Amino acid sequence: MAQPTSIGTSLIPLSEIIKAQQRVKDVITETPFQMNANLSKRYQCEILLKREDMQVVRSFKIRGAYNKIKGLSATQTHNGVICASAGNHAQGVAFACAKLKIKGKIYMPNPTPAQKINKVKLFGQEWIEIVLVGDTYDDAHAAALSASQSLEITFVHPFDDPEVIAGQGTIAVEMLKQSPQPLDYLLVAVGGGGLISGVGSYFKAVSPSTQIIAVEASGAAALSQSLTSQSRVKLEQIDTFADGIAVKQIGNLTYNICKEVVDHNITVDEGHICSTILQLYNDEAIVVEPAGAVSIAGLDQLQESIKGKRVGIIVCGGNNDVNRTQEITERALLYEGKKHYFIIRFPQRSGALKDFLNVLGPDDDISHFQYTKKNNRESGPALVGIELSQANDLSGLLDRMTNSGINYEHINNNPMLFEMLV
Repeated sequence: MAQPTSIGTSLIPLSEIIKAQQRVKDVITETPFQMNANLSKRYQCEILLKREDMQVVRSFKIRGAYNKIKGLSATQTHNGVICASAGNHAQGVAFACAKLKIKGKIYMPNPTPAQKINKVKLFGQEWIEIVLVGDTYDDAHAAALSASQSLEITFVHPFDDPEVIAGQGTIAVEMLKQSPQPLDYLLVAVGGGGLISGVGSYFKAVSPSTQIIAVEASGAAALSQSLTSQSRVKLEQIDTFADGIAVKQIGNLTYNICKEVVDHNITVDEGHICSTILQLYNDEAIVVEPAGAVSIAGLDQLQESIKGKRVGIIVCGGNNDVNRTQEITERALLYEGKKHYFIIRFPQRSGALKDFLNVLGPDDDISHFQYTKKNNRESGPALVGIELSQANDLSGLLDRMTNSGINYEHINNNPMLFEMLV
């Protein structure tokens, strides 16, 4: 391991991360940091996964939350804590509250998966109160911050707090202890920036040669836009699918740290994230949430530069809701080009449906069919979903439909129609 080097003024000091390691060591799991054979073979490099999905709360958030709450004064402890979270930070706070016997009030956005809400209740027991408010993390954050100020209760920020960031940095302490050789690249999922700020601060001090890659979901890429604009950008709209990293604005402290520690940043389409979730489950029996899959999905964009290198990836969360499986599968198929939706206007005559079925390929599957018959009209529209075995089968299908005189409109690339009908 390289000797510590001097670090930038915004970074979390090494001493604070080491102090955090001592605080959290008795309540966290030292998760595995192991080479993954399948991914390493696919990308022709050595890929090591840091399995933070194996924490007791199934994400790294326990580290920062516990470090912050454990360090409170006696008065602050007596008054209790309050936080806002899309789920994982809430579980970490709930666990810490129950462990330390501190009252906590937890604000979560209404669309939070039921699995995460139930887990928060399980970990917090009688020590916590859950308040569902708003549609996004930012809505919940505003409500929680207002309540914190009016009630004079300590606000435990999910990412923009030096003690929370130091807690997340303890992952890097473990990784560099577990890794026999330096990493060439480290891929880190980014939402508010707490994780990459913590591990980035430690790596830049102890392993400065490691290139740190920030990976965001394309529908909530607040860091990418902020770095491009050279100032913090607040997104007007975000895709909350990758709920663990879906924030409209990166933190003030974390933004300043990211400017120093991030060597390269990339964004990943939500459909690609879904494909990666299914791939990890089918090939590795690893269950991850969207935020936990985003860094692995980012490998495709880096495959030329990482050949022959040692690459570390933090699998940051495994709190996926089984009820989301259908949505994940649908998004994956759409991204892979295997699922296509059409509006087809069938002539209102006998045999029209049979004519359409004859143009389908032997491996094509009709996964959706919704038909509305209109009296006294020559044709009736149907919404048809077709699943292909290979993405390149589409051109043949379109040719056969055109040559057979099928009256159709392909709506995958028509956002307004697609979102209204599918």
